[in-house]
Amino acid sequence: MNFDFTGKTAVVTGGGQGIGRATAEALLQAGAKVWIAECDAEAGAESCAELSAHGDIACVLTDVADPDSVEQLLRTVAAGGGVDLLVNNAAVMVRKPPEELTCEEWTRVLAVNLTGPFLCSRAFAPLLRARRGAIVNLASTRALMSEPYTESYSASKGGIVALTHALALSLGPEVRVHCISPGWIDVTSLAKRSQRRPVSLRAADHAQHPAGRVGRPEDVARLILYLASDDAGFMTGENIVIDGGMTRKMIYLEEE
Repeated sequence: MNFDFTGKTAVVTGGGQGIGRATAEALLQAGAKVWIAECDAEAGAESCAELSAHGDIACVLTDVADPDSVEQLLRTVAAGGGVDLLVNNAAVMVRKPPEELTCEEWTRVLAVNLTGPFLCSRAFAPLLRARRGAIVNLASTRALMSEPYTESYSASKGGIVALTHALALSLGPEVRVHCISPGWIDVTSLAKRSQRRPVSLRAADHAQHPAGRVGRPEDVARLILYLASDDAGFMTGENIVIDGGMTRKMIYLEEE
C-alpha cells in the first residue's frame, strides 16, 4: 500500500534511531515534511544528514519529559506551519530487579515514556485539531506481558495504552489517537553510527514467532502511516499489537 503525505507535516519524537528513524524515513518517502524531536544530539544530527536526501527534515533537540523543552519544540515547529501527525515514540528502559531500581530511575522512565507523550499531545493538540490530524503513540507488548526486571518500562507502556483511549475521547472527532504495541523489533541497524552493530539473529529467534521472523522497524513504520492516513478514518482509541503473533502463542513445558 502506498501512502501520500504530500503537503503534510509530522513530528516524530525519538526520531534519531530505531523505530522513530524508520518512521521518519517512511514519512519523508511519502512526501511529508518531518520534524525530529530528539534528546540525543548525535543521533538527531546523523538521522537528519542521512535522511535529507529523501525530503524536508529537521531536528529539534528536545527532552520530552521537560515541559519547557516541549514548549520550545512547539514554538519551533509552529513557526514553520501546521502539524498533521504526532508520533510519540521516544522512550527509555532501565532493566533492574525491583529491589535495586531507584525512585529516580523509576521516575525518569515514567517521565519520558508516559508523561512525555502526554506533554507532547497536549502541546500539539491545537495544531492537530486545526488540520484534523492524528496522534500515534508507541506502547509495547510489555503493556500486556512482561519479562523479569522491566517494572518501570512495563508500567509506562501500560499507561500509554490507557492514555491513548482517554485522548481519543478528549480530542475527537477532530484528532484521531492511536496506539501501537510492537513486540520484538530488531533495530540494530538503525542505531546511531557509534553504536551500530551487524544484525545478529539466530534461526531460533525467527522460529519462535508464529509469523516466522523477528520484526523490522519498517513493519511498525508502515503501520504508523496507515493509522495516520485517511484509510484509517474510522479507527481511534485502539491498541494495535504488531508482534509476529507472539502474544497469541501458548507456551508449555514439554514432558521429557
